[in-house]
Amino acid sequence: MISMVVRQGTRSGTGRRRRGRGSGRWLPGAALAGALAGLLAGCATEPAPERAPGPTAGAGAPSVPGAGGPDRARAEGCPDGGVRVSEGPGDAAMGLRVASVHLVNCGTGPYVLEGWPDVRLLDEAGAPVRVDIGHGSYGVAGGTRFDEPPRRVELGPGQQASFGLLWRHLVTDADVPAVEGRQLEIRPRPGAPRLSLVLTRPVDLGNTGRMGLGPWSEVPR
Repeated sequence: MISMVVRQGTRSGTGRRRRGRGSGRWLPGAALAGALAGLLAGCATEPAPERAPGPTAGAGAPSVPGAGGPDRARAEGCPDGGVRVSEGPGDAAMGLRVASVHLVNCGTGPYVLEGWPDVRLLDEAGAPVRVDIGHGSYGVAGGTRFDEPPRRVELGPGQQASFGLLWRHLVTDADVPAVEGRQLEIRPRPGAPRLSLVLTRPVDLGNTGRMGLGPWSEVPR
């Protein structure tokens, strides 16, 4: 009996692309076999040559360098630098504002941080905000942990670190427009790619034009 194979490509119901995998379905070919019986009678056919065996995944298969490494990390949403930033908790009391930014090592190797990140404050349109950012409390407030000495922080995959921002929401001159930041550009360490972070809570500086920056510290597990 002669049979026919119909391969139908699957399509994803979502907007993402998937690799098409053929799902074979066998259909009886009795009618077709009867029509061709007279033509095939008495004709000898040679069997089709066997396909040469292809490579199989096993002990003899060559390994792919870097499999499951940076390429896999990027596929799972990890930026090229191997770290990702997010907005941490904050506090606002009597006009004094404290915000934090968390960084997670989403790569496959250790990530070392020392000192302070390089931070830029941007407005809602992405334009730089005029603000003087200094290490530590920078005269914004005393008695905070912002003035603690920086420490070397080494993060394994999945570990986190954070830094803080300190400012006052204060308007001292009615003729000077109040300033508000809505985004951060962060370079975690020298030479690293800059990371963008859109804030859910604005940096409402008023017109003080000054902000303190805390050093990197490890987030306890």
